[in-house]
Amino acid sequence: MDLITALAVSIGVLGGIATFVLLSPFAMGIQIWVAFIAWATFYHCGGKEAGLGKAITHLVFGAVMAYIALLLVTQIPLGASWGVPLWAGICVLITVFIVVYAAKWPILSDIPASVFGFAPTAGLALAGNKLGALTSGSLENPFINAVLSLIVGAVFGYISQKIALALVKK
Repeated sequence: MDLITALAVSIGVLGGIATFVLLSPFAMGIQIWVAFIAWATFYHCGGKEAGLGKAITHLVFGAVMAYIALLLVTQIPLGASWGVPLWAGICVLITVFIVVYAAKWPILSDIPASVFGFAPTAGLALAGNKLGALTSGSLENPFINAVLSLIVGAVFGYISQKIALALVKK
């Protein structure tokens, strides 16, 4: 079997399994759409063990920066006097600047991979109306949920590549 066919089979089958598992009560709220972002990030980062480490490092860094932005917006009351859009914009400006500037360090050199961690963390908080859960220690906290979902997705990417490589005709 050629590599593309093997990848189609492994990613398709594992994608179906991941969807079934993560949409079930067993998943405890882990988000399939966030996992798929991380899965793609694994491949974006080159795959294999190095790509898994790189993907997780960048995804978690991006999630941390989004979490900091969300905490700044919600915990520092400047939105009341400056207006939430302006204050939120300033918080995003600061944290996204850090995400991009951090690319000067080799360990955080892949800007898109970090953004792939930032975006779903903010998305879970805003679209899921979870700003009130930012300081919770539960899976309701969008940061905790995002990080766990991102790690699960990156691991699914790693497993899918291992299976695909095993299916490829030598």
